[in-house]
Amino acid sequence: MEKNNHLNFFEDFYNWLNNILVEYGFHSEFNKYILLFILFGLLSILVFIIHYLVRYIVREIIEQMVKKTRFLLFKYLRRHRFPHYVALIAPVTLILGSIPFLFRDFPSLRTPARKLVEVYIVFMIIWIIMSLIKSFFDILKEKPAFKYKPMSSWSQVINIVLMIVGFMFSYMIITGNSLTTFAGILGATSAVLLLIFKDTIMGFVASITVTTNDMVRIGDWITMPEYNADGDVVEINLNTVKIQNFDKTITTIPTYKLIQNSFQNWRGMQTSGGRRIKRSINIIQSTVRFIKDDELNKFAKIQGISDYILERSNEIKEYNSKNKANKEILINGRNFTNLGLFRKYIQYYLEEHPNIDNSKTLLVRQLDPTPKGVPIEVYAFTSTVIWDEYENIQADIFDHLISTVKYFDLKIFEDLHNRVDHSSFQDTGDINY
Repeated sequence: MEKNNHLNFFEDFYNWLNNILVEYGFHSEFNKYILLFILFGLLSILVFIIHYLVRYIVREIIEQMVKKTRFLLFKYLRRHRFPHYVALIAPVTLILGSIPFLFRDFPSLRTPARKLVEVYIVFMIIWIIMSLIKSFFDILKEKPAFKYKPMSSWSQVINIVLMIVGFMFSYMIITGNSLTTFAGILGATSAVLLLIFKDTIMGFVASITVTTNDMVRIGDWITMPEYNADGDVVEINLNTVKIQNFDKTITTIPTYKLIQNSFQNWRGMQTSGGRRIKRSINIIQSTVRFIKDDELNKFAKIQGISDYILERSNEIKEYNSKNKANKEILINGRNFTNLGLFRKYIQYYLEEHPNIDNSKTLLVRQLDPTPKGVPIEVYAFTSTVIWDEYENIQADIFDHLISTVKYFDLKIFEDLHNRVDHSSFQDTGDINY
């Protein structure tokens, strides 16, 4: 009885509008188009009002829940427009009920209109679900175990799966065919789909590989010279990885490039707590010489190598005595060299340095001689990974070592051919490292 009353009301309302149009002289053949336009406008206004009211109510409820509870889900639901999507689906019943009345004079449009509304419902439900899923992932991002995981990639994968499901249901609604027919069409067009969505598919596979193997996390410092990328990873999603370089520029790299090309991840250095120093001083080879016995007292005054000189002197004397070495010529037997003493001093200096981590590899090694001299390389690790502190420690160490060279009667190589004239300054030598 109530349904008949509604139909009678709509019928009376429709006739009343039609009579008004006739009274104003509109031709009866065009009245149905004018009435369709008017009714559509009235329906749009009603839908807008319902949407506004429902969105306001849901938003207020969520706002109150955010204030009164510590449940993070409500905060993120607001951020991901959950009230908006719920409000969009609220007027659906009104729209479906209005279709027979709205298309009273256009019966052939009723079925297509209903199918479009049903497709609309499918995607509205998907958007609501995605809003919930994104909120859930945002909650996980605040957990220490998931803080540096590529949650955006996982969210996008779920989004793609839900959209595929949505298109499947839309196909069934519009065509009336079963999923078997849809699968057949999908198989027939698979080659085209693979071509169109090649980057997405490759990004999907790369995201799974990167996540499973823990190759990159958000916050990692990575270097990819071929893309001029050298900085921190700020975002990982299905298609791209965003890197903020140290000059504050942003480099965007396709995700699948991380498994196709090589890159350097500095996470191991950062988590170890120490950063490597690997730098050389080039000593002029002609300044390397044996140390005479009467010179040892001078070098023994240098802090850090006096004990070494005393211990080593006894070994050298015992060896030379046993082998009856003629010490009138220094080349005979075993001897100290100024370069050897310098290496020992560097070793001592690094071991005593407060900012060098002695628990990690610490080497002072002589590399192969080059046209630019004999490289003496420092290989050690600082006790910090903070960039400016690391650079200051490294600079302080080499400032000291460069100043120390002259005390061992050694000279640092300088390229005289490319040297700039600094005649007004004191020449302290140059260093290549």
